[in-house]
Amino acid sequence: MTAPNIELVKEYLLDLQDRICAALETEDGGAKFVEDKWDREAGGGGRTRLLTDGVIIEQGGVNYSHVYGDKMPGSATAHRPELAGRNFQAVGVSLVIHPKNPYIPTSHANVRFFIAEKEGEEPIWWFGGGFDLTPYYGFEEDAKLWHETAKAACDPFGTDVYDKYKKWCDEYFYLKHRDEPRGIGGLFFDDLNEGGFEHCFAFMKSVGDNYIKAYLPIIQKRKDTPYGEKERDFQLYRRGRYVEFNLVFDRGTLFGLQSGGRTESILMSLPPLVKWRYNWKPDPGTAEEKLYNVFLKPQDWVNYNI
Repeated sequence: MTAPNIELVKEYLLDLQDRICAALETEDGGAKFVEDKWDREAGGGGRTRLLTDGVIIEQGGVNYSHVYGDKMPGSATAHRPELAGRNFQAVGVSLVIHPKNPYIPTSHANVRFFIAEKEGEEPIWWFGGGFDLTPYYGFEEDAKLWHETAKAACDPFGTDVYDKYKKWCDEYFYLKHRDEPRGIGGLFFDDLNEGGFEHCFAFMKSVGDNYIKAYLPIIQKRKDTPYGEKERDFQLYRRGRYVEFNLVFDRGTLFGLQSGGRTESILMSLPPLVKWRYNWKPDPGTAEEKLYNVFLKPQDWVNYNI
């Protein structure tokens, strides 16, 4: 069985960041990603890429980071006490795209590798990641395409893989205090080391490569849809849920902040504009109500009858 090789993972992730940024820049046709390289005092660093005020993308960030140290943050050892006393390395690409047009969903993707080592003992390692979609105005065909692409990423690795990680995504991206999901889900996996390094690495690459295949067609289909102040206002209101999840529940945010990560890069996922409103409810029979009644409910989107 092949030993874990973090250099191979780093090479793939740097290339993935390049490819995703190039595809999004081309589609936007206006703004370019600005790169900000940074170093972490405790060990490691990364390159943050941010696109703002584009033709299509209001704000989008695609981050690469590689951090390491000799002491695990509390967010990790609380779930995995066997990691205590080990040095660690964590490498990943994480991105969030917030489009201007309310008819284009926000998208998020993350792929990562973690290894913790101690002299004289076997390393503890795993892969994690996934991608998920947060629409403001739902379209059944977009949801179906998103999940069909997610399933295509999983199918070479087993007939039950998509169902397992789709369910995990539905459960993970859930705002308990609101009793509602963040969006229509997608894939979420973590602690993946079953089958050996090569097998798990191949799966992570499949997830990373299929993100842009799932998202670009939706952008292309919705980018010219006319909208007004009502739709924009609803988009900004629903973005508040995104902020709440990232600051209250997201493991990556907690790990980054507790491990001394770069705050600007970690919180880059937050939207540039957002609204909150007290006890707001959508009017009956509206597209806004449909978001709650259809798209913010777990659905079998692959087999959904349009």
